[in-house]
Amino acid sequence: MSEGHALPRASTPLSLHKIKALTFDVFGTTVNWRTSIESALTSALDAKIDSAGFATLPAELQARARNLQTAGGGGRDSSIDMIAASASPSSFPTPDLLPDWPCAFAAAWRRSYGRFTRGFEPGITPWKDIDTHHRQSLERLLEERGLAGLFTDDELLELSRAWHRLEPWPDTRLGLARLASRGLVTAALSNGNQSLLQDLNTYRDGLGFNRLFSAEDFGAYKPNPRTYLGAVEGLGLQPDEVAMVAAHLVDLKGAKACGLRTVYIERAGEEEWIASEERYEDARRWVDVWIPLGGGQDGGFVELDQQLQRRHGEKESIVAQ
Repeated sequence: MSEGHALPRASTPLSLHKIKALTFDVFGTTVNWRTSIESALTSALDAKIDSAGFATLPAELQARARNLQTAGGGGRDSSIDMIAASASPSSFPTPDLLPDWPCAFAAAWRRSYGRFTRGFEPGITPWKDIDTHHRQSLERLLEERGLAGLFTDDELLELSRAWHRLEPWPDTRLGLARLASRGLVTAALSNGNQSLLQDLNTYRDGLGFNRLFSAEDFGAYKPNPRTYLGAVEGLGLQPDEVAMVAAHLVDLKGAKACGLRTVYIERAGEEEWIASEERYEDARRWVDVWIPLGGGQDGGFVELDQQLQRRHGEKESIVAQ
């Protein structure tokens, strides 16, 4: 840990004169998976309990389902509110902070994704895309909670595809549009498969990415170097002409090692590194731009655009003199 002085919340903004493209992590950075998945889980459970087929399920399974519905209060409140009120709003919450359904279940589903992608070894592990993982891990998590058989195969598949219908953070669309208007290429660089990314980019009002790079394009999952360097090559640029934007320092560490610039966007409940850890404080030194946790439409990507705009204006002023 550092001693003697506080590290700055944000480092010197990037210069538009060097950076030609921004690659964005998607889950948690661009879209608010937590609220969307919790809502999908709540809706699926409510619909199941209200369905005619529910009465045909074993009595014990019916009781478990009803208990979940009651304990979760219908899932009307997102865990984002609880996380925002916690001592470390940017950090991934501990399981005991959240009610089991839908909040803790959604968090467990997300953690299973992290274990899967980190455990994948290119050339050794047989390829499996994120859609397949989400479907299989959903069934496993239900079984672990004594809920096997609650949903039909078709219902499980539909629920697993909730990851194709995630809502963006309030600043996402406006921020991406503004960044693109400055001549920057805005590209998704995600562990999600291509069909998932395409659906997210067109869901409702869309996200607005110019390009979509998927881990399946490179046969590896982030933070494997293949993903970052593959995206750079696909953009026809050099690593130092591209900045990786993410709400996860492990993602940015991988990008940094490949020569990309780095932008950290604090998002509620996303960071697995603990603020008191040395590696977290070290990251404040090597991250190029650090955007603090912000609320509403003016934070995140919009704040990044504003920082870039200010930096660009400063350079033009110096040249004019």
